[in-house]
Amino acid sequence: MNHNTPLSPRPIRHLSDVQRRVLGVAQLRERGVTAADAAERCRTGGPWQQVLPGVFLMHPGPPTSEERLHAALIYAGRPVATTVQPEQATVLPEQAAAPDRAAAGRPRYGEAMITGLAALALHRFASAPPLLSLDRIDVLVPRTRRLRSTRFVRLVRAQTLPDPEELTGVPVAPVARALADAVGHLADANAVRRLLTEAVRGGHCEATSVVRELTRARLLTRPHVVDAVDSLLAEGRAIAEDRLYEMVRTHGLPAPLWNVDLRLPGGPHLGGVDAYWPDQAVAVELDTRASRQGHLQGHRLEEDAQWSEYARKREHLERLGITVVHVTPRKLRDAADQQAAVVRTALMASGDRDPAAYVVVLPR
Repeated sequence: MNHNTPLSPRPIRHLSDVQRRVLGVAQLRERGVTAADAAERCRTGGPWQQVLPGVFLMHPGPPTSEERLHAALIYAGRPVATTVQPEQATVLPEQAAAPDRAAAGRPRYGEAMITGLAALALHRFASAPPLLSLDRIDVLVPRTRRLRSTRFVRLVRAQTLPDPEELTGVPVAPVARALADAVGHLADANAVRRLLTEAVRGGHCEATSVVRELTRARLLTRPHVVDAVDSLLAEGRAIAEDRLYEMVRTHGLPAPLWNVDLRLPGGPHLGGVDAYWPDQAVAVELDTRASRQGHLQGHRLEEDAQWSEYARKREHLERLGITVVHVTPRKLRDAADQQAAVVRTALMASGDRDPAAYVVVLPR
């Protein structure tokens, strides 16, 4: 092979421009480029550079943010090399044509996905730093992956990986998981608060899903995270209530009594509900439960206890002839039409039921 012949990424149909500029050692080998050949082109003044162990950039200039993302994923994901035809074994990369790995059903980056602040930047968080300003790119990998963090790549290991979302051509962790991985490396209370607030206020995810991931990551023992979670839950509840108001208004439902307590005359307190139609004896209750235990078993126990309390209150009200419609913030966000139909059906069906017991309605 003529070492003076510059090697550049070949035009491969199934690779984007940035993927052609960043290749791993296995990908080079399948195109007939040996480790010695690659090292030669990475010498001072050469046309290539090695940006990570086993990962090469096909130009000598600084890597772009996209190139850093793909390089991190190639390093962490250990892409599977495709089988090269014998007649392609010694040809230059720009002369070969590789089989389409996507068509073969193999993920280009294995199970690796971008997480942490880099993932939040890809999710378009205004409060996340720009990609190029990040010293480290966090990459989520299976716990069994034998590899070390190096240079600008920080590996985050997990026993169970979430399903990634594809953004700008790379696999990215869902917002709640990316938030937990980002918060784990942040000591700035204001930065944590801004990220968590934007996640909920911007409609990226629900407060309960964020708290669930923070619990899983055992981050609720940190005072600045706990303080931010208090604000987050209040923010999440306020947003869910606004969505409930909007659902009633937009879908032309009768105006209910908002945020009231119910009790039997001279008797015990029955509990609070978020909306109540006294003429139809229909109540709506928002489920904004969020466990805040510091370990998974405690998380399950508290969540079970909270659900049991919801179930007891609902059963008690329904024994009195009051229909309780149970909704979650996520359902209000993603399926408001469906939730409005459920409430409307309950209101219309009230005439077919036995009269409900008389209850006292008090402001909450």
